[in-house]
Amino acid sequence: METFVADPTRLVISAIVGIIVLLVLIMKFKLQPVLAIILSAIVIGVGAGMSGEMIVATINKGMSRTLEGIALLIGLGSMFGAILEISGGAQRIATTLLAQFGEKRAAWALGITGVVIATPVFFDAGLIILIPLAFTIAKKTGKSSMFYVIPLLAGLAVGHTFIPPTPGPVLVANILEVDLGLVIIVGVCIGFVAMVLAGIVFGRYCGMKFDVPVPKNIADMPEYDESKLPPFTTVVAIILIPLFLIVLNTVSAVIPATAPLWPVFRFIGTPFIALTISTLVALYVLGVKHGYTLRELEKVMTASLGPTGLIMLVTAGGGVLRYMLQDSGLGEIIGETVSATPLPLVLVAFLVAGLVRISVGSATVAMTMAAGIMAAMPEIALLGQLHKAAMVAAIAGGATICSHVNDSGFWLVKSLVEIDEKTTLKTWTVMETIVGCTGVAGALVLSLVA
Repeated sequence: METFVADPTRLVISAIVGIIVLLVLIMKFKLQPVLAIILSAIVIGVGAGMSGEMIVATINKGMSRTLEGIALLIGLGSMFGAILEISGGAQRIATTLLAQFGEKRAAWALGITGVVIATPVFFDAGLIILIPLAFTIAKKTGKSSMFYVIPLLAGLAVGHTFIPPTPGPVLVANILEVDLGLVIIVGVCIGFVAMVLAGIVFGRYCGMKFDVPVPKNIADMPEYDESKLPPFTTVVAIILIPLFLIVLNTVSAVIPATAPLWPVFRFIGTPFIALTISTLVALYVLGVKHGYTLRELEKVMTASLGPTGLIMLVTAGGGVLRYMLQDSGLGEIIGETVSATPLPLVLVAFLVAGLVRISVGSATVAMTMAAGIMAAMPEIALLGQLHKAAMVAAIAGGATICSHVNDSGFWLVKSLVEIDEKTTLKTWTVMETIVGCTGVAGALVLSLVA
């Protein structure tokens, strides 16, 4: 379908009205987000002057193309996380790191654990699995739980934001046509700095500033028998399988001697193939060998897929908004405006993602829309792979900042830690913003040398 170009003023007004409609429907009338997103997209299309046929075609394209690169990752990630949880794999990583680092450096152990766990597992799942450990350490040391909760949250946020195969950066990399192995390398480097600043440094401040006791129900949580937990090296090796295969594909492409194996590396380095392999290995090593029957594992994995339907639909809804704005010509308008300003493209990408994040709340929607708008700019095609990888980090950073009341993660953290909205804003929201700002700072530095 050819790109439809509306009158610039009319299109900008339609886009603003559409976003306002989206916010009002979700925040005021509490309409289901998927329905609100579709209605908002229709408002934008009608306002821009698109025909009914073109609006329908754009919605269908947005749904199909967005899910094409992300649906399997979401499902596989859920199943992988379920196996990791029932086997005690996540618990083993955390307890081992804690034993190595000691209680004085427990924040580092929790931060690193969060990064490792969040790459193959959803943020929400990783938080629910690991937060009892943060509370247990707080109970043992008698300190505010914020000393340990914030580093864990920062680690999870970094893994979820910057490092594939978590769906967000994979989606952005696909839209911008960036090599995924390069995105992983950049994400790990920038993410580590973000974890230190947002988790270790800011976490210490939060622990001293906010005296948050351990939730009363922590005593009722089941204790793991450490003698029955899987080996640390085994769990880490399985988690790193998809990262290794994706990076192997990237590195091998620049080594002529490996040319005969390039087709194999490209196949196993495809994100959903790599995650499928790691899930099958986890199924056997952490599941069957851990004493579970295939029937029991099938039930656990099937149950884990329950929440993924909503995640996929909201993600696809973000894709619909992206294509509605892109096909109506907004990307070209923004591109022309940006070309007349001295702002670096990575900073523009960060600001676009940040504005959507603050307005809509969904990090995935923010990543999708920002990537779509940036991809529509002619200048992007001229950038090198490293510069584009930096842009992925900038978009991911913008989609992380300023989590507040329109973000489900805000309410999940508030509920689990048992703090009020004001304290959540001063801790969780600021932590997320530090992660995001570190991302764009690293991206800016990288873009200068790319």
